[in-house]
Amino acid sequence: MGKTVIDPNRVQSLSVVKTGVKARLVRIDAGRGLNNRLASMGFVPDAEITVVSNGHPGPFVVLVKEVKMALGRGVAHKILVQTP
Repeated sequence: MGKTVIDPNRVQSLSVVKTGVKARLVRIDAGRGLNNRLASMGFVPDAEITVVSNGHPGPFVVLVKEVKMALGRGVAHKILVQTP
């Protein structure tokens, strides 16, 4: 799979992506510690992320590399993605 071309007009925080939508990770606006922790969980540039539940109400749940994970809304807000 090739690199996704980034369209700045379609980049948004993961925290606002609706349930069921797939997105590609563009970058994470956080410190080195959180970046490293998320990278170890599969949150790397160009990774496909599917929003399973957008946290209204309840946890913010995503699917990355066939693994479901719950994220805090603050962490989800720091993850910038591009949607189709």
